[in-house]
Amino acid sequence: MSRRPFFRLSLAALPFALAACATPANHADAQADDYRAVTPLAEPGRPQGALLPSVPQPPERPAAPPSVTDPAIPRAQRVENFVQYTATTYGVDPTRIRTTLAQAQVQQKILDAISRPAEAVRPWRDYRPIFINPARIDGGVAFYRENREALERVAADSGVPAEYIVAIIGVETSYGRVTGSWKVLDALYTLAFDYPPRAPFFAGELAQLFALQKAEPQLEIGELKGSYAGAMGMGQFMPSSYRLWAKDGDGDGRRDLLTHKPDVFASIANYFVVHGWQRGGPVVARAQRADGAADFKPENWEPVYPLADLAARGYTPRPGEPTAEGGTLLTLEGEAGTEYWLAYRNFYVITRYNRSPMYSLSVHQLAQAIRAGVGP
Repeated sequence: MSRRPFFRLSLAALPFALAACATPANHADAQADDYRAVTPLAEPGRPQGALLPSVPQPPERPAAPPSVTDPAIPRAQRVENFVQYTATTYGVDPTRIRTTLAQAQVQQKILDAISRPAEAVRPWRDYRPIFINPARIDGGVAFYRENREALERVAADSGVPAEYIVAIIGVETSYGRVTGSWKVLDALYTLAFDYPPRAPFFAGELAQLFALQKAEPQLEIGELKGSYAGAMGMGQFMPSSYRLWAKDGDGDGRRDLLTHKPDVFASIANYFVVHGWQRGGPVVARAQRADGAADFKPENWEPVYPLADLAARGYTPRPGEPTAEGGTLLTLEGEAGTEYWLAYRNFYVITRYNRSPMYSLSVHQLAQAIRAGVGP
């Protein structure tokens, strides 16, 4: 899932910032550093002169207060302040919090990974093949067919096509095969108390982890595994996204996003719905640029420009491509040269899962390839 921080971290490292779930390095920590987002960063403000309203977004989730995150405060005191903050805010027994934190270990490898300078961002021509390739497509087709009934039930209920749910899982965790090997408790504890640049976010997520266990007592905090930023399960939800937007997909009274597919499917779809997915709406359209048109680089991916405004700038959908009330322009360097895309509301919603536009376009193209493979 705007100007708010994005909390759905996808398996990534520093160059991009996401939302949803929110997730960093899980299925390929070693290769993820140059195309994922480890922590949510502030987005630019609303474009000047935009004529359409922003897509409504859910309220921001609270970050931990300075008493927990100010590095000038001794570490032991910050930890105790965290106990009090979490107990007061979420009604968790402080003794339970202390006992659990006593099991946590600082992981230097996590600090090394998150502190590495971001590598140069790959251009679209190099990024796309990571996700749009025969293995990923064939895996998605097989996964869809194996879970067709559950996927299509969720799609009918939510309006989020099944192939997009599958594509998210394929991009995030290679269809659930690689969901992360770090203890979530260690990851969040390390980043909350030993990584000041993002301490408010990660301490907030650590507090949400305790609140999540209160809501889902079957989750054993000390045993949960995930990415090095604390994202969990097949869809890589951060604790706040898990707590706020996970769904019980089969009515068994639990929300298990680690391995229980009905809950995973329903929760990914619900994340999209909460962030503004439009049932039946288009995602993107290939665009053509008029001769002499000036470059246009929007500040963010909000679909606030009427198509007439984009046309006046020299950018229109190619014949046969879908249209929408409004969108924005995406310019990428592809294998055959510069590509222009009109990105619509549902594209913006995918960027709430991971803020990288290349991530979102990969999800879209993988979804389309999976749909073509599965058939009607």
